[in-house]
Amino acid sequence: MRSTKFNAGCFNPKAFEYSVKRVSGLKIDELVKARALSPNPDIRNVFSGSSAGYSRVIMRGALDGGALNYDGATDIVPENAKVFEQGVVVVGRAKGWVEKDFTFDSGGGDFMDNVARQVAEYRDFVDIGVLGAILRGIYSMHGSENLEFVNGHTLNVSARGDGKITAIDLNNAAFKACGVQKKNFTVVLMHSNVATTLENLNLLEFMKYTDKEGITREIQLGTWSGRLVIVDDSLPADDGLYTTYILGDGAFSYEDIGAKNSYELARDPKSNGGEDTLYMRQRKVFAPYGLSYEKNIQATLSPTNEELSDGDNWNLVNVDWSEFVDHKKIPIARIISGG
Repeated sequence: MRSTKFNAGCFNPKAFEYSVKRVSGLKIDELVKARALSPNPDIRNVFSGSSAGYSRVIMRGALDGGALNYDGATDIVPENAKVFEQGVVVVGRAKGWVEKDFTFDSGGGDFMDNVARQVAEYRDFVDIGVLGAILRGIYSMHGSENLEFVNGHTLNVSARGDGKITAIDLNNAAFKACGVQKKNFTVVLMHSNVATTLENLNLLEFMKYTDKEGITREIQLGTWSGRLVIVDDSLPADDGLYTTYILGDGAFSYEDIGAKNSYELARDPKSNGGEDTLYMRQRKVFAPYGLSYEKNIQATLSPTNEELSDGDNWNLVNVDWSEFVDHKKIPIARIISGG
């Protein structure tokens, strides 16, 4: 018999969590597939099974320095590698819904499967919001070394002609940010206004999928010059200027740390004649490569999006403020345009 309501007695939190994770077509999942979000065992080991909300971890992959001459006469003398540490914060989010908050599937599917899909989409919305807040934060940093990243990884075309984005801007922004490593950029995040401009130039084509009813639908995923495009209107659109972000392989370390009770169903027999509430909790890490969260302005264990957006909370990874990570190795860039 098909379930048409919450059933606290039969609710299995682990099974429900599995159902949520099985939902396809989510933006965060696409970022993982494109390797813009990459796993980081160091971060997972620090926070798994712990209630800690902040730590400093070694930033791997920062080897540099000149090579010695291998001529049979020169000693190979190892140098002590610089140890770069990165501040990393766990972002916790929670939400509760009563049964009437959820819509029914017009296709007549199982109610709890439909609930799992809606929860997965909500989590995706939350995670994209966190990612966008972090991007705003790192581009609001102060200080000369930090501004080398901010300015070097920004292509502002808003004063050119009509200010709108063009075919060459993706390649130019990637080159300005990372030089020959521009090929490592894999994903573009943009506002629908910018996406419309590219569509009108026949540069962007949205992907489609066929649902279980056999109906083909367009989704907010496309491609531009071989890069995945994700369209989201929560991206900055201030005073007629739109920010498009470009992310490369390993741009962010990403770990779903988990919560003690990720999902919980509770029965309240008193309110409104009796109602059931589904609670969601999550703890995740989004750590941009080469950039350190310093927790200078944070009121509680988990930062708000406003705190993540504050440039005072971010710095280029460095050793004693004397040696800074090479910002050219950070696969993050942005384009500012008039649409």
